[in-house]
Amino acid sequence: MDFLDIDLLDCPICQGPGLMEEESGWCVYVMCLDCGCQTAEIAFRTRDERKAAAQSAADLWNMGKVVSPAPGS
Repeated sequence: MDFLDIDLLDCPICQGPGLMEEESGWCVYVMCLDCGCQTAEIAFRTRDERKAAAQSAADLWNMGKVVSPAPGS
């Protein structure tokens, strides 16, 4: 499954593009390609959980619930 059917808004911090990432088959998160902020990692175990985890990560991103790597933020 790819993540093309999940809509992502622009980065809540810098308005850059967001990218859904999968980490070694155990979690997904969304990361900004410009400033590097990202959502929490949402863990999954099964194919069905993977899709739900991806949607949860997208929901966090679209609500602006991100962590920035910038100092003091």
